[in-house]
Amino acid sequence: MTDRHDRTPVGWFARALRVPGSERRSLVQAAKATFAATGAWLLATLVLKLPQPFLAPYAAVFLVDATVYRSLRGWLQQVGAVTAGVLLAAVAGRLIPWQAVALAVVVFAGLLAGNLRHFGSSGIWVGVTGMLVVSYGTASDAVLLGDRLVETALGAAIGVAVNALILPPLYGERLAAVTDRLSNALAELLETMADLVRRDEPPEDVEDLLAQARDVRSLVVVAEDAVSLTREGRMLNLRRRRPGSGARHDRPLGTLIELWPPVSQLITAVRTTSAQQKHPFAYPWPDARDNVADLFRHVAGAVRAVAVGGQAVDLEGSRELLDRLEHRLVTAEDDGVPARLGLGTMTLPVRHLVEKLENR
Repeated sequence: MTDRHDRTPVGWFARALRVPGSERRSLVQAAKATFAATGAWLLATLVLKLPQPFLAPYAAVFLVDATVYRSLRGWLQQVGAVTAGVLLAAVAGRLIPWQAVALAVVVFAGLLAGNLRHFGSSGIWVGVTGMLVVSYGTASDAVLLGDRLVETALGAAIGVAVNALILPPLYGERLAAVTDRLSNALAELLETMADLVRRDEPPEDVEDLLAQARDVRSLVVVAEDAVSLTREGRMLNLRRRRPGSGARHDRPLGTLIELWPPVSQLITAVRTTSAQQKHPFAYPWPDARDNVADLFRHVAGAVRAVAVGGQAVDLEGSRELLDRLEHRLVTAEDDGVPARLGLGTMTLPVRHLVEKLENR
């Protein structure tokens, strides 16, 4: 349970210093952005002697991004967007003698131009930069316009350099956390279905199973996002080979994500076979149901083992039970069609699960 003290600003700061994770990364990124903005301002004012270089720290702050890759991509997009805004302001300043009219034209045209996909998320700054330049009354001054372009490129370069060279962000702990959560959630879902299958009477309500399934599906989406962000975080990252990169969780988490489609099919099969008292599907015979439930629990144990790096995944029990059930489907004619159909619809998804665990 989270300590109430950790929810306060002081508690959050203490946790950031004490525990590696999202809080510490946020603190580091904020410090880096501050350093980049200050450095860009000082370099632009003291070294390059640029007058009012407000675009330099602005560009630096926005390019201390979540990943090094995004910083480099943002550098190109932001410099392009600011350059387009400055040039748009220059054209308006030359052709339109009234500042208010020039401002309106630049904002309107800049916001439309910013929708071009080449500018990405920086597209809005075409209109905003043009607006700032016109507002400051420098739209007709070629020297000041050149200064704006220089300070933007300078600030962006400093932001990229700081993000890439000073503790570039990694997200390995996200993979570790979501791997553990997803393996437990999948295993608990399989165990819930095992309990349902053992019952002699159909359950009164399967909403709990469906709610549990929705939770697992949400975790799968979170896992996919974590994989995407972590892989992007390693791109061009000088620390990508460190333990904190989460590389050892790549394969286990990938396996767990791949288990969701057959688990989803299994949920549908269990709902169908357990929720109907009569045809078209009926429960398989009690001894077969016990074997199915045992199979679900064996697979659940294997799913939990996937999340433990370096631990062997024991599938012998699962294979033995699966072979026994599949043999019964072929040979036990006395079970009757409804029971065999119910058994078959549950056995096939489990076969897919076992195959994916074997090929992890």
